[in-house]
Amino acid sequence: MYKINEIFETIQGEASFTGTPSIFIRLQGCPVGCAWCDTKQTWHTDDTFLVSLDDTVEKSADSDNWAPSDAEQLLSLIRDKNYRAKHVVITGGEPCMYDLNPLCNLLHENGFSTQIETSGTFEVLAPEQTWVTVSPKINMRGGYEVLRTAMQRADEIKHPIAMEKHVDELQALLDETNTNDKRIYLQPISQKAKATKLAIDVCKAKNWRLSVQLHKYLGIN
Repeated sequence: MYKINEIFETIQGEASFTGTPSIFIRLQGCPVGCAWCDTKQTWHTDDTFLVSLDDTVEKSADSDNWAPSDAEQLLSLIRDKNYRAKHVVITGGEPCMYDLNPLCNLLHENGFSTQIETSGTFEVLAPEQTWVTVSPKINMRGGYEVLRTAMQRADEIKHPIAMEKHVDELQALLDETNTNDKRIYLQPISQKAKATKLAIDVCKAKNWRLSVQLHKYLGIN
């Protein structure tokens, strides 16, 4: 069973799939503890906030509410909502706390593509055709290490930065895990000019790519 915080249809605003109509499945639970996390409502699983699966759809505000669901129930809900997008993004929380093979395989069998957004601190349990975005969370307060296997499984590495030390941490991780051949994105933690300029300058210097969280500029989910 998966613990679902919310399900919604929108435009993917980050990295390689920017601009792609997507169905987001946000899973509940994350022990990593990123200080700048914008989905802290997904960190803890408290039975006090248990709701029905229908209540996780198109929520009007962030909440700790979550619902249990299996893969078949999720597919049924997607069909019932008549979503048009054929790309499904599984995020969190930390989605790789779960075995995502049953969900991704079922979605693939029914004509969807899948993408996982993970911190890289848990093993990626998903089919080979699932696109894996690792946003490596280095030295977070939860104490979890970024796994070499997760970095090597990644199709793209998307790193949030605010200052030079974040760039240095990423470069050290890339060197250590031998993943310099990966598609690398830098994403400013904030929309502030200083962080954005740093990201642009480093992308030009290292021939990396820029991810700007398009959805925040557009004011959509």
